[in-house]
Amino acid sequence: MIPSLAWLIFYLHEDMEHPEPKILIFYTFIAGAVVTLLVLGFQFAAHSWLRAQGIATYSFTSFLFLAGIEEIFKFLAVYLTVSRRKEFDEPVDAMVYMIVAALGFATVENIGSIFQANAAPYLSPGPIETTVLRFVGATLLHTLTSGVVGFYWGKALAKHGSYAGLIVKGLLLATLLHTIFNYLIIKSEPLALPLVFLLFVGMFVLSDFEKLKHSKQI
Repeated sequence: MIPSLAWLIFYLHEDMEHPEPKILIFYTFIAGAVVTLLVLGFQFAAHSWLRAQGIATYSFTSFLFLAGIEEIFKFLAVYLTVSRRKEFDEPVDAMVYMIVAALGFATVENIGSIFQANAAPYLSPGPIETTVLRFVGATLLHTLTSGVVGFYWGKALAKHGSYAGLIVKGLLLATLLHTIFNYLIIKSEPLALPLVFLLFVGMFVLSDFEKLKHSKQI
């Protein structure tokens, strides 16, 4: 849980001017964790269908489908949990809660990775190495892609228009970024390339966060 908690502290510190209720942060984190189980089921079905269509497991198309499932369910976790609460009153709140749900989602993934590392120590990095890689890799990825969705959702709330269109745009962009990272992890030998990609995306997400912080209340 260390990678997720570390990023959670970082992002909540960025929202210190108008902090969100801790209970809603907790609910959202749990919602993000719970949908991981639903995602697993949908991804298993999608994987089987893609194989039946002759699409390779580690192809860009396969990554695109699987990433899209994750981004949609992370959005639904937030939408169903807090979007109608009175505390959800600023455009930046969409970004904050999306990132929190993403961290809940990543926590379950991290725990699964640690168990896998313990079960097959000769086939994968050890628990410590896995934690470090998850911190700078997949956990950060989930916060950034969900942050992108939250940014477009926040823009829709600030403008009071193009609601569905902007959210769909955010989901599509997040899915594409998620897919590119996964593809780079599998296809590129040096780990530095996908990490540089994440840092590049991260600069834009933090900039978007600052923009929404100064947007008017909903």
